[in-house]
Amino acid sequence: MAPVPKRPAGSWRPVLARGVLFRYDPVRGAGLLLLPERVVVLDGSASGVLRLCDGVRDVASVVTELSVRHPGAPVAAEVPEFLHRLRKEGWLR
Repeated sequence: MAPVPKRPAGSWRPVLARGVLFRYDPVRGAGLLLLPERVVVLDGSASGVLRLCDGVRDVASVVTELSVRHPGAPVAAEVPEFLHRLRKEGWLR
């Protein structure tokens, strides 16, 4: 796996990595990440977070949008950590 490039905090504009697709599965009632030879079923609010990862919004914008949608939820602490975990997996760039 290639090293993650260093960027100033907040300037990263997450987007699905090449070869990774997001789909909604109505049978499971869940979002899916389709990877080469692998499917990841997304739990909870992960689908809503990933829908905002369009390569235009930076992490701070994603957090702001989710804070408005879910007042009182710990999005400022949890969302950046979640996105960075997916980036380390190679699912986001």
